[in-house]
Amino acid sequence: MALDGIVTRSIVHELQSCVGARIGKIYQPSTHDLIFNLRGSGNSKLLLSANPTYPRIHFTERSSINPSEAPMFCMLMRKHCEGGTIESITQVGMERIIHMIVRTRDELGDVSAKKIIIELMGRHSNIILTELNSGTIIDGIHHVTPSISSYRIVMPGFAYTEPPQQHKLNPLEISEDEFLSLISKAEQDIPEVDTEAIGDLEEELKADGSGGPAPSVDPLGWIVHAFSGISPLIAGEIVQRYTSSGALIATLGFSIENQMQLWEAFSSIMEQVRENQFSPVAGANAKGKLIFSAIPLTLLADAVKEYSSISQCMEDYYGDKAERDTVKQRVSDLIRFLGNERSKNVKKLAKLQEDLDEAQEADRYRIWGELLFSSLHTVSKGDKSATLVNYYDENQSDIVIPLDPLLNPSDNAQRYFKKYNKYKNSLLVIDEQLIKTHEEIAYMESLLQQLAHASLNDIEEIREELVGQGYLRDRNKKGKKKKKTTRPTLQVFTSSEGIDIYVGKNNLQNEYVTNKLASSNDTWLHTKDIPGSHVVIRSETFGDATLEEAAQLAAYFSQAKQSSSVPVDCTLIRHVRKPSGSKPGFVIYDHQKTLFVTPDEDRIKSLPSSLKS
Repeated sequence: MALDGIVTRSIVHELQSCVGARIGKIYQPSTHDLIFNLRGSGNSKLLLSANPTYPRIHFTERSSINPSEAPMFCMLMRKHCEGGTIESITQVGMERIIHMIVRTRDELGDVSAKKIIIELMGRHSNIILTELNSGTIIDGIHHVTPSISSYRIVMPGFAYTEPPQQHKLNPLEISEDEFLSLISKAEQDIPEVDTEAIGDLEEELKADGSGGPAPSVDPLGWIVHAFSGISPLIAGEIVQRYTSSGALIATLGFSIENQMQLWEAFSSIMEQVRENQFSPVAGANAKGKLIFSAIPLTLLADAVKEYSSISQCMEDYYGDKAERDTVKQRVSDLIRFLGNERSKNVKKLAKLQEDLDEAQEADRYRIWGELLFSSLHTVSKGDKSATLVNYYDENQSDIVIPLDPLLNPSDNAQRYFKKYNKYKNSLLVIDEQLIKTHEEIAYMESLLQQLAHASLNDIEEIREELVGQGYLRDRNKKGKKKKKTTRPTLQVFTSSEGIDIYVGKNNLQNEYVTNKLASSNDTWLHTKDIPGSHVVIRSETFGDATLEEAAQLAAYFSQAKQSSSVPVDCTLIRHVRKPSGSKPGFVIYDHQKTLFVTPDEDRIKSLPSSLKS
């Protein structure tokens, strides 16, 4: 994981600008995340995330949709911290633990101090609110009960206990002599001891960084084992600098020269960290994996991206990874359902095509029946076939007609007339079913495409749409009815010319943007014959740059996102209409012209965007 003690230190250093700021509104957009709106020294938004996969804390500019009813932990944080002043933000040693002291006034007007503890520790990450003086836990965003952990409990009313100590050394407090001494101790064989003293020995080894691999054999493993706050990524960077200095990893101990070279590589990085000289970077390592760091890395291959702040780096690195993971978990059942529905309709389409091919032979049965009626005297019961002159053929050629030997000639003729009438009538039904099945497949594909770009709010709107269309049962039927929102929340991009471009992410949003929000002279865009978003340029006058960017958005938020030269139709809203009785989001249009664009993700991300309702 890239977020180690060094990254945490760089975050805390950057967050010193928050000291003295007041906490405005507090939101909890998801189960693991809090957003603090800060006032003073420049208004900003601070994200605190205890996401088990992407724990982090940094300034953010991303817009998020908040639930209509705030979760209980959010309400509690509002009660104790809103309006409070941030007095200090500190890191615990070189650990991934941050303490934020907030001073505010309680309901009686008395001054009270709270400590927000942010633990950025993978699946054990947490945000815990405590009383500063007593250390009593007020609550945590994630509860840890006795059945989960016997070491510590994170529940209201319990005393806060720090996570288990790793007994590693602080790399910023190590001198050259101490570093060389640690190498010597780590290189020595552990003497044999009696079993009664083994516990004391283990504590001693942990306390001085011993007990790990020998630095001569595995310097990376030794550094990670001995020092706190150093991830394998930074340890690898130290070793990279060590080996690039001309040193070779020894197999039989270190020479003094090797030890000094390792110290110099170690010290060069720790000096930057000690002096808070951070220069965040991101890029791909030798294996092509995307990584980020608070300090420059020689491990990174080409195309290194530099950032002016660690918040910008983390915002760019994590992007919407956390939300996408949550979305994937929420939409797995919908994707499975829509995939099954699509497969059923594809099979139905194949069967209908078979029936259509057979029904198109209806005229053959009519001809057989008429020929049999005109030649009843030449056919006898028991015949398996009849060879008759085909008067409908211009060459008057013979035709062999299969017969049921158990039926008389008249009944055989009647059988063919019944088949003719059956298939003739079924042709209309089959044609209707073919149209309906094609529509169903297109509808399922459009919803699958929408789920690929869906936010958490979009998912619920898609689920409600499927309930409304009768595909799913209403899970809230017995519970409290949700208040229907007539205005969906829309993502609005601003073009390089300053013009608003609205993008619908699901059928509810598409219909609202196209049929209710847009004016008749606004410009509408959609990928040609490809499932995608409705895009509307909310202006009658704009330049080629805005049109190009709107076409980019239409192509990007479509099934052809990864394609090149994607056809995008554009026309005025007044030429777009919804057929009566059609599926949600379906429209027909004319007077269009077609643009061909290749979606550029970096260009899309560079466009300013916001959420509007």
